[in-house]
Amino acid sequence: MKKALLFVFTLSVLVAQGQAARKYSNEFMNIGVDAAALGMSNAVTSHTSDVTAGYWNPAGLVKLEDNELALMHSSYFANIANYNYIGYAMPLDDRSAIGLSLIRFGVDDILDTTQLIDEQGNINYDRINLFSTADYGVTFSYARRLPIEGLNYGINAKIIRRVIGDFASAWGFGLDAGIQFEGNNDWKFGFMARDITTTYNAWNIDEEKFSQISGAVEGQNQELPEKTEITLPKLEIGASKSWVFHYDYTLLAAVNLNVRFAETNDIISSSFASVAPALGFEFGYTDLVFLRAGLGNFQNELQIDNSENLTFQPNFGVGFKYKGIQIDYAYTDIGDQSAALYSNVFSLKLDFSLFR
Repeated sequence: MKKALLFVFTLSVLVAQGQAARKYSNEFMNIGVDAAALGMSNAVTSHTSDVTAGYWNPAGLVKLEDNELALMHSSYFANIANYNYIGYAMPLDDRSAIGLSLIRFGVDDILDTTQLIDEQGNINYDRINLFSTADYGVTFSYARRLPIEGLNYGINAKIIRRVIGDFASAWGFGLDAGIQFEGNNDWKFGFMARDITTTYNAWNIDEEKFSQISGAVEGQNQELPEKTEITLPKLEIGASKSWVFHYDYTLLAAVNLNVRFAETNDIISSSFASVAPALGFEFGYTDLVFLRAGLGNFQNELQIDNSENLTFQPNFGVGFKYKGIQIDYAYTDIGDQSAALYSNVFSLKLDFSLFR
């Protein structure tokens, strides 16, 4: 029943679009990867420096010392949807590195009942089929050190593939660019511009199958859904600082300002842009065990009495690292602390120096 409802919701998103191109798309690319980062509420733009930097800020890839592989899995909406990530990165030389990552966010085994009733009006359950709706994002990353000491840059080229069974599919392409700078006294700064070219998705819709579901007939009773989606640019500005106590204990504090060029419910909002902060902390012991916490997704939610209530999303996480193997866990969600279901996120990272 849950999957059937989600199927209806997915199709309603297509049906409900108006004459203009859809301005919000590819939100699955904004969820984030790596349980370590999610445990810090994604406030990692300034200091990310492993294989997952290909997602968070490709400039951080230049800090790789060897090839790395990362895997992540999480489930959302009471395990209806699955979110998976795999990433691989390697240094080219002492000044540059490359990376490749794949993200899949999908719902599988959805019941297709469009053929349930045959031409004679009889119900035939053998005519029920299963299909999947899935979003894919493939990212190619390149990073390089600049002649200025401590300054690095990175670029992402993204290919987007979205599929709703045999009913509709889309292709998209976009670019990201990031910068990192490491200053004195263990201060680090980062800047990440996502979808700087404004990513476009072009949909191909099977009009015959779509009309079977919605009853829409182009030119008669309803227009077909708009076939173009636009992903507007977003900026992430970050800063972080680390401390060492008694040689064995470390503390990392990080802050992000996430900027979207649209009026939203973010804590700072205008017709030009909206800004939401994110705070993250990581406490480590001998580079072996880590405890993480973060606050993010600050929103001004409108209440029934027209008043506004500030909400936020707390995240927690733990990690274990030993001889090139790192296992992380985060307790997080993709909404706020009062409305969304929390998810358990697991990730694994392997440093190939382990095998040398």
